[in-house]
Amino acid sequence: MFSWLGRRMVGRNMAALRAGDPGPVLRMDADDVRFFFPGDSSWSGQLDGKAEHERWLARFVAVGLATEPDEVVVQGPPWRTTICVRGRSYLRGADGQIVYDNRYVLWGRLAWGKLKEYEAYEDTQKSRALDDYLVGRG
Repeated sequence: MFSWLGRRMVGRNMAALRAGDPGPVLRMDADDVRFFFPGDSSWSGQLDGKAEHERWLARFVAVGLATEPDEVVVQGPPWRTTICVRGRSYLRGADGQIVYDNRYVLWGRLAWGKLKEYEAYEDTQKSRALDDYLVGRG
């Protein structure tokens, strides 16, 4: 049942993000959320706190990236819940063609419904190639 609810919540939040509204994602964050994104691209690093995560998401939206969950698994007690999301991130160019396509897994921990920490796992070479594309686009 938790996974079904998690799938609905994550799906709704990511749909809002695709529409340019990071609000639902941010409302799920604890004030002291920690987010890790691997690699050496401009997207990489450790973000500490909701304000840093908000800036990262604002760039995500401004660039036009989209993310869609394929599967969501939620388990554990309310004070230490594990969430795992597998999905796809992509970006369409001005002509509508997909110029960036990457698979991801998000692994996180919630406490009482608030996201405390999570990490993204994806092909970091594709994230770096996205940087090159964005620089070339201006």
